[in-house]
Amino acid sequence: MALIGDMNTLQVIRQADFGVYLDGGPQGDILLPRREMPKGEACEDEDWVNVFVYLDSEDRIIATSRPPKIKVGEFASLKVVDINRIGLFLDWGLNKDLLLPHSEEKRPLQEGDYCVVYAYIDERTKRITATARLDRYLDKVPANYAIGEEVDLLVAEATDLGFKAIINGAHWGLIHKNEAFKFLRTGMQERGFIREIRDDGLINLSLQPQGQELRDSLSEAILSKLRDNNGQLALGDKSPASVIADAFGVSKGNFKKAIGGLYKQGLIRILPDSIELV
Repeated sequence: MALIGDMNTLQVIRQADFGVYLDGGPQGDILLPRREMPKGEACEDEDWVNVFVYLDSEDRIIATSRPPKIKVGEFASLKVVDINRIGLFLDWGLNKDLLLPHSEEKRPLQEGDYCVVYAYIDERTKRITATARLDRYLDKVPANYAIGEEVDLLVAEATDLGFKAIINGAHWGLIHKNEAFKFLRTGMQERGFIREIRDDGLINLSLQPQGQELRDSLSEAILSKLRDNNGQLALGDKSPASVIADAFGVSKGNFKKAIGGLYKQGLIRILPDSIELV
């Protein structure tokens, strides 16, 4: 059975001048327009094709080989491309824009703005719809993370404390300001780590590994970069935090601890504006 709002592998059952029809099971025959076929590939009868299934502007089930920027049950940051009395329309990579009804807005938006949304199928219209009211779709199951575990993050909202982020598409977490050592904005996808799971269920996040794992991996990364640069690196205690973050993806404080450890081991020299291998 073809699932609306998801990728499906469906079989070609007949040809038409304007495309091919796919076997959608209980959904009936589904048109794959010629312009939506995989480029450079022929779709012959009995071939199997991987397609995204959704409703067109006339509410007919239709297919495309282009994967969208968001599928039903997912979160993503999408751009507002049009606004009218019905709602806001978001660019999700398909010919028909994705509707964000005004009732599902969380804050006022304008054309050109980006917004983190969740995609679902509206029970009344059966259309794929977006909502910016994310709380109802998160934290549905208990968080089962280990401290230090690596996770995928989608930065969703700036707060007075830092940045709220969606963890693995399932839970809320918070990147505190003192952990945001590099530039962050809504919609960015980042690698993160579980820093703390509080008694009240809230999850604190870090953008870098914790403890000995961080020290070991960072020290090795610094030595490797030194070897690749003829034993010298134009980074030191006084280097801007943003430059260090770009080079190693860590905070300035952790970088200073790492080079301090390498210095104590007699592996490097620390100069005013650089470090070098001994």
